[in-house]
Amino acid sequence: MSPLHLSFYSSFTLSALGLAFHRTHLISALLCLESMMLSMYIALSMWPIENQAASSITMPVLMLTFSACEASAGLALLVATTRTHGSDHLHNLNLLQC
Repeated sequence: MSPLHLSFYSSFTLSALGLAFHRTHLISALLCLESMMLSMYIALSMWPIENQAASSITMPVLMLTFSACEASAGLALLVATTRTHGSDHLHNLNLLQC
């Protein structure tokens, strides 16, 4: 395994572990999701270079677009939650109380 692959795998794994274990604030969960998307974007954009394939630019750009949409929806949810509940703690959010 090359050091490049190891860095992609480790960054994605650390982001997933951060999302799984540090779920106290909504902003930390959003940051973990964004770092996962960033590591996947870098891996997808480096993949054609490593394989000497034809430049496939559509997949990383499409993923970057979905990542931007996910970030904007997450920030909108963060603002709405902070306005209604007073904080971004995830233990304050209960799906059974609407």
